[in-house]
Amino acid sequence: MVRDTSSRSADGPRIPLPEWIRHYRKAWAKPDLVAGLTAATVVIPKALAYATVAGLPVQVGLYTAFLPMAIYALFGTSRTLSVSTTTTLAILTATAIDRAAPGGDAAALVAATATLTMLVGIALVLASFLRLGFLANFISEPVLIGFKAGIAIVIVVDQIPKLLGIHIPKSAFLSNVMAIGQGIPQASVPTFLVGVITFGALLAVTRFLPRVPAALLIVAGAIAGSALLHLPDHGVETVGYVPIGLPSLTLPELALVGQLWPIALGIALMSFTETIAAGRAFLRDRAPSPDANRELLATGFANAGGALFGAMPAGGGTSQTAVNFHAGVCTQAAELVTATVSLGVMMLLAPLIGLMPHATLAAVVIVYSVGLFSPADFRAIVSVRRMELVWALVALGGVVLLGTLQGIFVAIIVSLASLAYQVSNPPVHVLRRKPNTQIFRPESAAHAGDEAFPGMLLLRPEGRIFFANADNIGQKMRQLIDAANPRVVVLDLGGVFDIEYTALRMMNDAEKKLHDAGVTLWMVGLNPGVLEMVRRSPLGRTLGRERLLYTLDEAVAKYQASVHV
Repeated sequence: MVRDTSSRSADGPRIPLPEWIRHYRKAWAKPDLVAGLTAATVVIPKALAYATVAGLPVQVGLYTAFLPMAIYALFGTSRTLSVSTTTTLAILTATAIDRAAPGGDAAALVAATATLTMLVGIALVLASFLRLGFLANFISEPVLIGFKAGIAIVIVVDQIPKLLGIHIPKSAFLSNVMAIGQGIPQASVPTFLVGVITFGALLAVTRFLPRVPAALLIVAGAIAGSALLHLPDHGVETVGYVPIGLPSLTLPELALVGQLWPIALGIALMSFTETIAAGRAFLRDRAPSPDANRELLATGFANAGGALFGAMPAGGGTSQTAVNFHAGVCTQAAELVTATVSLGVMMLLAPLIGLMPHATLAAVVIVYSVGLFSPADFRAIVSVRRMELVWALVALGGVVLLGTLQGIFVAIIVSLASLAYQVSNPPVHVLRRKPNTQIFRPESAAHAGDEAFPGMLLLRPEGRIFFANADNIGQKMRQLIDAANPRVVVLDLGGVFDIEYTALRMMNDAEKKLHDAGVTLWMVGLNPGVLEMVRRSPLGRTLGRERLLYTLDEAVAKYQASVHV
């Protein structure tokens, strides 16, 4: 990350440098070089493939693996993260580009891509200035699992026509499935064979030669096969012309801002979520977790800079970061190595990339996208809580049936709904004391011998008590009180970190009703903040110091003493 610690020239101007450059060690050079080269063998083929997912020329993938990656290396806080584009970002970009440039005109595609990527960058930078790093946890894990699974299904269906050598008009998911079925009789057999061979070879190399860069090997083999067998003459479509050299300066189109900003916000959220997830998943021993707000800034700069030179929206990728990590990366210098390799490919190998069959790229996309759909993750969710599975399936269905942009909003709404459900319905436990100890725990059949105190009911609510859940908590308590018919009700508030004003008023009303029914209310275990709020309220004045106690043991002893008087 960039800090104020900077170098000073003899003439005096301060030159800010990334911390990892200022403290770079000679011993890191070789591991970083190896990691950067190794990551490049994965990043570049996937970037080419993901560009086609977005409906963009393949060279856009190279541009995205070049400048955004280099910019992130200078500003990012994760030493292991590899930044280019991802499956999720590619399919979201496809949705945006299809709306902004439906005709697929080259100039319109360039303008739409530059505008979209710049908007994503601006959104991320603004989020950094507003300290919105907490948004990294805005979408719950089950919802994110369902969202990505939906993305996987959409991408596979999107790539099948390329495997078959057919063209279908893009439409809704179910319409696309039907169109594919209708187009199968017109499929190109040579194209299908190229796709199947690529698919099988990728799986075989990945399975039996895990240390070999499968994507690079298969893509190189497909290019060689295309040249030697003259595949275009047999009806196999190839990438075609790929320009040599650096991308030209491209400015955003202001007229497209109004149309693209909503999906740009969604892409920015997903870019940041994936970046933080990948950065946190691959940490070196004792390395600090990535700074969320600095990651917003770094990925924002990476997107804004890349937008001016032909890149599509970028973010940290889990699979390429894993390759970087396992190859022994020490610092962000590895990303500069990967970016340099991407530059070399742009300058020297562009004509060869043009020979690549579209079916090969489609097979690469499918192989790496299928991993987004993990049945093991769904099984893990079910084993913990079935309701979370419902959230995951709703997010999946939102992406598949409504579209990727709507799927983001479905994922956000489902996450908020699940949060609202949990906070609005917190548990209220009846407590018992473990025999011969000072331990109080919720009553259960497993601890049938725990002590109860006739005439005294111990209740423990959990979490924040506020307007959204106060009524539910009150109903649960009334049912328990009616069933126990106690003389004293003790609320253990040790697990309550805050009580909102509405809830305090409801508690005060409940105390009056209990008093009228001959039941006394005590409170114990209040933290300093909650205790101060209660004391300032009418409820606190009613309870006084006599009924605001420190511990459950104190409450039990006081009750037992009063019974024996």
